[in-house]
Amino acid sequence: MNEEILINATPSETRVALVEGGMLQEVWLERLGRNGLIGRIFKGRVSRVLPGLQAAFVDIGLERTAFLHAMDMTRPDPGESEGEAGTPLIADLLRAGDEVIVQVIKDPMGSKGARLTANISIPSRFLVLLPDAWNIGVSMRIEDESERARLKELVTLLRDDDSRHGYIVRTNAEGVNDFALSADMAYLRKVWQAVRERTAGVAAPGVIYEELSLPLRALRDMMHGNVDRVRIDDAEVLDQSRAFARSFIPDWLDRIEAYTGERPIFDLFGIEDEIDTALGREVPLKSGGYLVFDQTEAMTTIDINTGGFVGSRTQEETIYKTNLEATQAIARQLRLRNLGGIIIIDFIDMSDEEHRRQVMRSLKRALERDHAKTSVSELTALGLVEMTRKRTTESLERRLCETCPMCAGRGTIKSVETVCLEIFREIMRSGRQFEASKLMVLASPGVVEQILDEQSGAVAELEELIGKTIRFQTEDQYQQEQFDVVLL
Repeated sequence: MNEEILINATPSETRVALVEGGMLQEVWLERLGRNGLIGRIFKGRVSRVLPGLQAAFVDIGLERTAFLHAMDMTRPDPGESEGEAGTPLIADLLRAGDEVIVQVIKDPMGSKGARLTANISIPSRFLVLLPDAWNIGVSMRIEDESERARLKELVTLLRDDDSRHGYIVRTNAEGVNDFALSADMAYLRKVWQAVRERTAGVAAPGVIYEELSLPLRALRDMMHGNVDRVRIDDAEVLDQSRAFARSFIPDWLDRIEAYTGERPIFDLFGIEDEIDTALGREVPLKSGGYLVFDQTEAMTTIDINTGGFVGSRTQEETIYKTNLEATQAIARQLRLRNLGGIIIIDFIDMSDEEHRRQVMRSLKRALERDHAKTSVSELTALGLVEMTRKRTTESLERRLCETCPMCAGRGTIKSVETVCLEIFREIMRSGRQFEASKLMVLASPGVVEQILDEQSGAVAELEELIGKTIRFQTEDQYQQEQFDVVLL
């Protein structure tokens, strides 16, 4: 499927969109002063060692200390089976006050600090350098066994035997020659040498190495044979991207173009509208059905509904077609919304066993295009599918939105009638507890209007009951749930 990369850059924000077949698939953004930390290398100072958790908290200069687990302190021996030697005790590896070189592998999320590893890795276009390691791995996305063997043999031959550096061959390396791999190795060695030299001069906590900017990372990681072109709407970013391409991907330099259209670049393919849809709960399906996404701290749930779809001859066929269409939409929305962690999909119940198999096959096939690692369980008797998707950064919603001040994150607010009744209870409480001849109620315009209109009889009864006059005043700045009862 043909792909296109659109890069929108302003002084305060940079956004990158991946479009496949005219449809937005993924979007990334960086804002001034709020760039992601993944890939950065720090010299940190250990704040606390927690033997019970087999972990340590490390100060790397951020607002919250970062988390480092013992299993991320040492690289496994390539000849050793997983779990053979066990994880060393964190107390044997670190003490409070120690300096440690670490890399961020997961951004801070919510109340949690960044996740760290001491196993440094530096990516380039075709390879990932593993300093002080000796193993060579090949991306699992390269499925052809002969190609995997060819790449591993090439890297083994090209590697400098005098240096203990391991490598992971990335998916982009499929089909490339020894010259491209050799150039990548030379670049990575230079970067690692610069990191080592800078380490000596940086005081803890401090930054040793920063990843490329978002547009350059997009070129490095996303440029492949299916990408027809990259369009950029900023002259400075365009120059930087072309300079990067000349050094690392010269064959594809002509695919990087300036966007000079009158419309904003993200108006192409309706990208702004797609982003707005991705921030909502409901996603319509072409058939008339729809998906409902609910993101919580613990997990994300996805509910599938037939909605207005009644096109098939039987109910079972209608349900099957809705579920089948939903698998494609779900896979796309997971990428677009950048949802991670535990995900529960509630498919509409299907009685036909073959339909159940086809839906699961379709879901797994749709998820194959996802760059993030996913794991999918089988469909349960209740029609539920449990899956996980590796989460390294905040979801699109968490990046672009904040907690609603009116509902405090509940997603709903109390009705006008409920607030009116709460006011009446507070009037009763205040009228009996305090000595005053009058009470003044301050509330939002909608609440005051309802009280004076539909609840006027109840107000009259309250005045007679407490023996005090009650007055009402609208406050335009008050939210619907907000009110005050003042003694006069």
